[in-house]
Amino acid sequence: MNPNKSRMEHKKTLVIGASENPERYSYKAITMLRDYGHPVVAIGNRAGMVRDVAFSKDKPPTESVDTGTLYLNAGNQTEYHDYILGLNPKRIIFNPGAENSTLAELAAQRGIVPLEACTLVLLRTGQY
Repeated sequence: MNPNKSRMEHKKTLVIGASENPERYSYKAITMLRDYGHPVVAIGNRAGMVRDVAFSKDKPPTESVDTGTLYLNAGNQTEYHDYILGLNPKRIIFNPGAENSTLAELAAQRGIVPLEACTLVLLRTGQY
């Protein structure tokens, strides 16, 4: 739990690649994002639930997304490019294994910051 949680800005985060498997980093990210008080919208390859975050394969309409964080490899991200870019987040985090120069370039052209980083590390170190 973050001791400075009450002073943090809460950043609505879209997690793509959500899983109910506690061993998966997307599961850990959703859990930690919620621990830190961030609202989460998630998409997985099947319907599921992590804590209070329900998800499915659908691309839900959502507004005011601050951050998109990806847990899919580049080949599996293609179907989400237009969706992610259309949400116009401030940044997209490409977690290890999710690096994607094509999407990063498209994001940068639209003023969205592409960031190769780990969501868990950013949260733990107060850089989120």
